[in-house]
Amino acid sequence: MTEALFQFIWQHSLYQVTDLKTTDGEQLTIVHPGKLNKDAGPDFLEARIKIGKTILVGNVELHLKSSDWLRHGHQHDLSYHNLALHVVYDNDVDGVAINTPVLVLDGKIPAHVIGKYDVLMQAGNQLPCSDQHKQVRSITKEGWLTRLLAERWEHKLSDWNVMLENSAEDWRNLLYWRMAANFGFKTNATPFLLLAQSIPLNVLGRHRENLMQIEALLFGQAGMLNASFMDDYPEKLQDEYSYLRKKYKLSPISAHLWKFLRMRPANFPTVRIAQFAMLIHKSEHLFSQIIETHSIKEIEPLLDVTASDYWIDHFMFDELQTGPGPKSLGKSSIQNIIINTIAPIQFLYASRQGAASLREHSLNLLEAVPAEKNNITALWADNGWTANNAAQSQALIQLYNNYCSARRCLECTVGLNIIRQAT
Repeated sequence: MTEALFQFIWQHSLYQVTDLKTTDGEQLTIVHPGKLNKDAGPDFLEARIKIGKTILVGNVELHLKSSDWLRHGHQHDLSYHNLALHVVYDNDVDGVAINTPVLVLDGKIPAHVIGKYDVLMQAGNQLPCSDQHKQVRSITKEGWLTRLLAERWEHKLSDWNVMLENSAEDWRNLLYWRMAANFGFKTNATPFLLLAQSIPLNVLGRHRENLMQIEALLFGQAGMLNASFMDDYPEKLQDEYSYLRKKYKLSPISAHLWKFLRMRPANFPTVRIAQFAMLIHKSEHLFSQIIETHSIKEIEPLLDVTASDYWIDHFMFDELQTGPGPKSLGKSSIQNIIINTIAPIQFLYASRQGAASLREHSLNLLEAVPAEKNNITALWADNGWTANNAAQSQALIQLYNNYCSARRCLECTVGLNIIRQAT
């Protein structure tokens, strides 16, 4: 028995709820266990307890041993006086909580509750419930995935809200920054975001129709033009950037921030910057288009970009490669951007505007995108839980990262249902 498990058992009434008595022999009924308190003070607040014919409304404190009351110093803390109930697993010392009824749960907790919890905690594999989640009904798991997706977006969008406030509520800037970070994907997301933040969007807007100037600004601010080149293309970019940098008083980021090691050449940041330049070049009123567009078939063409001709046979400046061909963004990358930028920004915009229908569209958008394929979704599939779409794969990633890896089974709906089941 642990404190966390004991609280869990009380919160979900996983004990013999009939024929309860206080240590004084009075009949006891738990009308409501109260709300779990995650701050200082008693463990549960606003519980409703019936002792004899009297209903008590108040707080409940739990301890594995009644002597913990003294060990924790509650006798000196006014917030623990006049509790509705003191619940203990082992009543090793009588009368520690003065004027407070005591309930002892030792012997009233089914063996399977503790046994199944032990199995989850001692599981040696990456998924504690790998052999047991199949016992849980599909409708229960699907509801939990919906909540996990909301939790994932809530965490992500809290940072986006800060960025929006820092940009004076300019949604175009937020889209520009988040799109840039997405073009860096996981490995180069941070330098890509720093790159975007180093060039005001209105500066790029003034040069949107001139692709070479857009490329010069991006590659220059990325710190990638500080070299002597043999090819004409990077030399021209260098000349353009030298003029534009002085004109707009720009300061480039450090080139050492970019990561190339152990990456497929098609994902090199040089190629991604060239593709991002093309997106800016071909896009006008991109934010309004994205907000007003709710189908995959309409969004994919907006993101379908190919790097300029120099990159047909290059992955790096001055390094000729024969045969690679045009560097298009690719369908899987476009879907990644829809999952990680388009759908979330639609959801955030809808939430800020109070537009429930648009928020629903953003969720539907994820459900129309195929599930992501990565180590986490593969692990779930190997253990019998396959994501049907991107909404579910995002939720399974959240479940693994925030619950399974940390063994937070007591806070997981699947874990709760496993522990509840008698067989």
